[in-house]
Amino acid sequence: MDAQTGQLLFFGAIILVIVLLMFRNGRKRQRDAAALTESLKPGAEVMTTFGLFGTVESIDEAENRIVLRTGPGSTVTIHRQAMGRVVTPVADDGTQVNGEPVVLDDAAADPAFGERAGEPVDLEKRDDAARGAGKNAD
Repeated sequence: MDAQTGQLLFFGAIILVIVLLMFRNGRKRQRDAAALTESLKPGAEVMTTFGLFGTVESIDEAENRIVLRTGPGSTVTIHRQAMGRVVTPVADDGTQVNGEPVVLDDAAADPAFGERAGEPVDLEKRDDAARGAGKNAD
């Protein structure tokens, strides 16, 4: 075997190894993407690729959109490919992996507009007090 044939076989082997590693890496990415898709369910706590944490409210398969609740009363709609990882997955029975129940709507704990947390506000007394304060200021 001459030197040129040996060099061709060596470079051919290197190219073959690189191609095999690329296919292996592609299959691993597909498995990871499938696992992420399976664990995306309403109630799962997730982190996006840009670092936003939230809880999955709903998933629109047709439009590839996910609605995340980022705080009380605030939601964000993102593309499905922007999902980075699932922080706390949800089991099939609706509980998180650590056994805690998933609560999707905590808006009942928030005070309504015009009232303070813990005590109801009497709007008539508040309006009378405001009118009285205006008279004293003149």
